[in-house]
Amino acid sequence: MAKRGLMIVVEGCDRAGKSTQCEKLVHNLKTQGLEAEYIKFPDRTTQTGKMIDDYLQQKNELDDHAIHLLFSANRWEAMKSIAGKLNKNKTLVVDRYAFSGVAFSAAKGLDLAWCQHPDVGLISPDLVLFLDLAIDEAERRGGFGEERYEKRELQIKVRNEFRKLKDDYWKFIDASQTTEKVEQDILKCVKETRQKELGPVEYNLWK
Repeated sequence: MAKRGLMIVVEGCDRAGKSTQCEKLVHNLKTQGLEAEYIKFPDRTTQTGKMIDDYLQQKNELDDHAIHLLFSANRWEAMKSIAGKLNKNKTLVVDRYAFSGVAFSAAKGLDLAWCQHPDVGLISPDLVLFLDLAIDEAERRGGFGEERYEKRELQIKVRNEFRKLKDDYWKFIDASQTTEKVEQDILKCVKETRQKELGPVEYNLWK
């Protein structure tokens, strides 16, 4: 059994239902008597986050390399807090992580290895839940296209880049199912991960 909190990352293309499922998972974990918290990247409340937010809302323009590094910095500044919470046996449900940063930048044409480099050494998650959704279905969902990256051609490329990053701790969830079925699939994956013996928090992503 896990002796510290789990770090569970929820990834996927836009409109796959990540935020909804993150909220449901936190609720379910708390119902089970566990301490749990929802964390979302980018954190738009920090100085880097405010710059990222303006960029995503198309209020300013930044070089692709520069915005990629800002996204990475936004994650790094949260690492101390995340480690502290995990070590206090709090499970963290993280909406987007370094995988999103790399997938989106690589989809824009940046070198994949270059994209990964700034995030090498971040805390490694215990589980990545990838909510897989066809772009045609994503376009039919409300709100698609409101932010900079919600463009069909880019989303197709992003989905392909995500698949290059998958690892043993990734689980793919069919996000075209009902919200309830996706929720059940996620809980099954989390239960399996909770039964594993976990070591200390490790800063070894992509090392």
